Amino acid sequence: MPTPDEIRERLKQVLDPEVHVSIVDLGLVYDIQVHEEKKVHIKMTLTSPMCPAGPEIMSHAHMAAKTTPGVEEVKIDLVWSPPWDPRKMATEDGKAQLGIWDDGTGPGETPGPQDDIVKEE
Repeated sequence: MPTPDEIRERLKQVLDPEVHVSIVDLGLVYDIQVHEEKKVHIKMTLTSPMCPAGPEIMSHAHMAAKTTPGVEEVKIDLVWSPPWDPRKMATEDGKAQLGIWDDGTGPGETPGPQDDIVKEE
């Protein structure tokens, strides 16, 4: 029987075609459960409800999971809660690919000198 980690590895092959980062690295895959009947249940989201690539991403995720040895059935639930945002990115590799660093700044921002000042009240 496959493990959730094995399925997650397969899902790393599925890229969001708009940003060219895997759905796993983006943090779009919230949960993977494998049941004894060789059934896989995946909960995932998209970067936005209006994602034009949504059907393509979902189809590729289904195929990737289904081709995992030992999997006979795949069910994917598309969920919107909690909503995705860049802080949900699962890997440093994904953040690096999008230029997002974990230093408290947003994309394209750099910390300024005032960020190091602590004000006493």
